[in-house]
Amino acid sequence: MRELFRKMYFDDSGQDIAEYAVMLAVILVLVVGTIRLVGSHANNTFSSVASSVQ
Repeated sequence: MRELFRKMYFDDSGQDIAEYAVMLAVILVLVVGTIRLVGSHANNTFSSVASSVQ
């Protein structure tokens, strides 16, 4: 039984999946944040241009 727990503790076969999931989450947060930031600035720019055209 002790050997089974030792093998389970030192087995890192699922570690890669967890690391990829964390990297994907960080990338998604950065992309969403960038899109929101650029979107709000683009909206302000288009509104400014539209009001100056009228």
